[in-house]
Amino acid sequence: MEAGEAWRNLFENWPESIPRQGVVVTTFGESINFINFLISGGLLLVERDRPDSVGARKVVLSYESLSAVKLADTMELARFQVMGFQAPF
Repeated sequence: MEAGEAWRNLFENWPESIPRQGVVVTTFGESINFINFLISGGLLLVERDRPDSVGARKVVLSYESLSAVKLADTMELARFQVMGFQAPF
């Protein structure tokens, strides 16, 4: 599975039990805080809680431009199993 496809799968199947907020890191090295997101085909729309330096509150990204997603929640790792994560065997 290609990285863009994996990111798309993650966001398309984001469970209700996990808050839809965090930080996306792009392949350009930019970190974008988000408080919500929407999906559309090969694009991800993230919403910021505050505008960036040019006044933008929303950013549209291709899944291929994502390199990481950071989550600030202090939930136990086991709660992320609904997203497909599992302990190594």
